Amino acid sequence: MFSTFLIALREGLEAALIIGILVAYLVRSNQRKGLPALWAGVSIAVIASLAFGAFLTFTSTQLSVAGEQVFAGTTSIVAVILVTYMVFWMKRIARGLKNELQSKLDYAMPLGKIALISAAFFAVAREGLETALFLFSNFKTVSTDSAPALGLILGLTVAIGLGIAIYKQSVKINLGKFFTITGTALLVIAGGVLSHGVHEFQEFGALPGEHAYVWNWIGANEIISTVLAGTIGIGTTLTWLQLVVWASFLALTLRAYLAPKKSVPAKV
Repeated sequence: MFSTFLIALREGLEAALIIGILVAYLVRSNQRKGLPALWAGVSIAVIASLAFGAFLTFTSTQLSVAGEQVFAGTTSIVAVILVTYMVFWMKRIARGLKNELQSKLDYAMPLGKIALISAAFFAVAREGLETALFLFSNFKTVSTDSAPALGLILGLTVAIGLGIAIYKQSVKINLGKFFTITGTALLVIAGGVLSHGVHEFQEFGALPGEHAYVWNWIGANEIISTVLAGTIGIGTTLTWLQLVVWASFLALTLRAYLAPKKSVPAKV
């Protein structure tokens, strides 16, 4: 539940902030006539994201056991690559995101409604499609009960509420610290998803060491299983290859992500 809540909160708030920036710019620049087209683009992006998630789920259920293992392993690795890229991208672009989005609107407005719909769609769809893929992979990692779905709903609800409150300036949060903390947590979750992908390929036979366990807690306490899977994405069984991949991923990404920015010396 915790991991799906965090994913939905982080990605949902990013999308809400993007929408808020777009709406605020049209309102402030007296271009309210563009709002219907903007909301149309946002709506299409949301529908496309939901459809993509449904497609992944349906496809997974229609495959053979071996096919599902390859599919789950592949989607897990792709999701980790995309999320890792987006976390670092957001860290790099955060300060200039507002200007970038506004410049895209300035370019799209004179071209008509289709261009504005497209600008809004691509601004939001990037977050939505990435979130759908990552959530699908995370659902495969955590337990199959209703807790992950509840975490998803709560996370999106809080994200939408925060987005509206920030837009109306009724609440202020340090977005820099928020995204740094949640970005760190997402990388930890991504490490668990990557570990799960490795396990799927081990079960398929494409990777060695399927039964070379670091630990294998048969009949482990359900609370322990839920906490492990729902936070760091590591289950009650872990192979040595999974451990090496998981630890290496976290060591490399967290070190790079949390490294202080190098100060540029002033020109004399």
